[in-house]
Amino acid sequence: MKRMGMVIGIDPENIPEYKRLHADVWPEILAQISACNIRNYSIFLREQENLLFGYWEYHGEDFAADAAKMAADPKTQEWWDICMPIQKPLESRAEGEWWAIMEEVFHHD
Repeated sequence: MKRMGMVIGIDPENIPEYKRLHADVWPEILAQISACNIRNYSIFLREQENLLFGYWEYHGEDFAADAAKMAADPKTQEWWDICMPIQKPLESRAEGEWWAIMEEVFHHD
């Protein structure tokens, strides 16, 4: 299992819509997340800085393949078409990233 954290910005005016969408995530999206070996997925909001922090645990063998599987899913693409315009990617993110992947520097069970 690999823990993964990521961050992205959000404009303040989009926060209510983002919360609404994620209070009622489509069942197909939840099923796809599970099918791609992602568990314990959470998104946190730091409203003062307008940042979203995502965390999940990846339980698969090939993250790139699972990420490609998710990206190829039509329902996921539809969900992303709604969510991505609400998000504000960080300028410092790596090439090809939407959410900026964060380095794990500490963990304790």
